[in-house]
Amino acid sequence: MIIYIHGFGSSGEGTKAKAFKEYFKNENIGFIAPSLSYIPELAIKTLCELIESYNGDIKLIGSSLGGFYSIYLAQKYNLQAVLINPSIYPYETLKKALGYAPSFYDESSYKFLSSHLEMLKKYSTESVSQNNFMLLVQKGDETLNYKEAANKFPHAKSVIEEGGSHGFDGIERYFGTIKEFFIL
Repeated sequence: MIIYIHGFGSSGEGTKAKAFKEYFKNENIGFIAPSLSYIPELAIKTLCELIESYNGDIKLIGSSLGGFYSIYLAQKYNLQAVLINPSIYPYETLKKALGYAPSFYDESSYKFLSSHLEMLKKYSTESVSQNNFMLLVQKGDETLNYKEAANKFPHAKSVIEEGGSHGFDGIERYFGTIKEFFIL
């Protein structure tokens, strides 16, 4: 089973989530993309419950804040994870989102608090098992500095591309590579 973990303000109905869902459905590989709470503790609780309730092999794909969550969960449960333009320090980078933040699903908003930033700090990991991770970053990411992820994962299987964007332009080019990394 592959669990896709979306980024801040996104949902399991985002563009990347839907593209992955279609690909893995066509490959007859189990895939879910839950829509998670914007409250970090609730998002992590939901993801832990999903992982613990499934009796098979679980893999993670995380984008942006979902990448940060994937790092924590991969370490906690010894799972493989693919990180797409992951946020390494969301408790710093999301300071700019304090106040009313947009939901990209329906353009509604919710209040993101400093207490949510403090919650994120609890899920930070110092050292990581490099072999469990594949890193996909684009240097043109307008939201995050790709070097933070590259520095945290110097020995992981990595793709570092020129240009691109925070959403990772052309992610579908790597679907087969991700499947191979997971050895599915």
